[in-house]
Amino acid sequence: MLPPEFLTRMQAQLGPEYAEFLASYEQTPDVGLRVNTLKLMPGQFVALASNRLTPDAFSPIPWCPAGFVVSSDERLGKHPYHAAGLYYLQDPAAQAVAELAAPQPGERVLDLSAAPGGKTTHLASLMQNEGLLVANDVHPKRVRDLAKNIERWGAHNVAITNALPPQLVAHFGAFFDRVLVDAPCSGEGMFRKDPAARGEWLPKLVESCALRQNAILDDAAQLVRPGGFLIYSTCTFAPAEDESTLSRFLEDHADFEMCAVPKFPGFEPGRPDWLSDVDPALGLERAVRLWPHKAVGEGHFIAVLRRTGDALARPGSAKIFQPGNLPAEVQRDLAAFTESTLGWQPPQNRLALLGSYLYLVPEGLPDLRGLSVIHWGWWLGTSKKNRFEPSHALAMGLRAEDVRQTLPLRSADPALERYLRGEVLPALGPDGWVLVTVDGFPLGWGKRVQGRLKSHLPSWLRRM
Repeated sequence: MLPPEFLTRMQAQLGPEYAEFLASYEQTPDVGLRVNTLKLMPGQFVALASNRLTPDAFSPIPWCPAGFVVSSDERLGKHPYHAAGLYYLQDPAAQAVAELAAPQPGERVLDLSAAPGGKTTHLASLMQNEGLLVANDVHPKRVRDLAKNIERWGAHNVAITNALPPQLVAHFGAFFDRVLVDAPCSGEGMFRKDPAARGEWLPKLVESCALRQNAILDDAAQLVRPGGFLIYSTCTFAPAEDESTLSRFLEDHADFEMCAVPKFPGFEPGRPDWLSDVDPALGLERAVRLWPHKAVGEGHFIAVLRRTGDALARPGSAKIFQPGNLPAEVQRDLAAFTESTLGWQPPQNRLALLGSYLYLVPEGLPDLRGLSVIHWGWWLGTSKKNRFEPSHALAMGLRAEDVRQTLPLRSADPALERYLRGEVLPALGPDGWVLVTVDGFPLGWGKRVQGRLKSHLPSWLRRM
């Protein structure tokens, strides 16, 4: 049951459209799938899926070239291709956010509230492993889920932090070309598929979320370089959290302006005429509203703002991280691993040992010491006594041709299910690390000893 106060407000806002809006809640929610273009192109995936998956309808999403509406997420979430990071299951409306953020390869980008990683993985795909992407979340548990999704995605240029926005401001200053604020909100756009969101909603929740959004945006503004962009999004229909929040922000930050964005079928303009608590700021109609009765997906609000000033200026207080030389024993163990296992050498000037973890740090990474850091970049593996042990993140960021020994499995092979359950497989060949693949795409490591391959798939991916 939808909250009565919510329905009263929506009827007043939508007028003649209200009946169509209400009728959309009787329909099955749309399921979205976004292809990982770090691994394959959308056309390749559709061809692969048509041969390997139970027939499904892949309807293109107008605003996302890598996105599709599919019939069900239950089966797709359990398929080995999902574990291989070939796609992310994400609401179609949410896929508009990163597309409008439009990060460019080589830029510095911050996803301020990144967990569980849907928009972060999208940003990473658009950046094509070039530049720096910092994914941050304040929740200690959720940031771990974020790290898992980024591992599965195979991105090379993502650092993950667990910090409050004021801590990031103090550490970085106006450092980033683009900052995405996917703000905590009352979640009205989740009502159709999430009964808990309906049950938790209250008018006071809308008010409290608006206050939090004001504070978060004030911090986010200080992280954007002059000439850079601030992207604000919510999954709520409440003007108090959307146009009203932006109006207050623009009144307090004269150095920001609303940007026009590309228009796609289903994109509706912002509604400054719905505001009664503040004077509407200029350009609010340039924001985008997505409605469940007018477009695929559950609904979203998106605005792109530009910080005025020199478009080439990149001020900021953060010092660039200098990795330094690896200890001799780590160099020795890594060399032995790469010689026996990889047909690829990581750039030595970007290797950094943080604790026992070895990273390939993104170019231009600031020194993150002083923040709570989950990962400093692409985690390659762990330095242990007299050996180097590769990480799952390394396996997922490689191609099959980068590894000397692979165990190629087909998606319908019973041995694949055994590997996913963590069982030992018979596998003839030389002892050592083996990359297990599904239909040619990396799935994880195994270690072969005397013709038996032990699964090194992380516990969070194993099937019970």
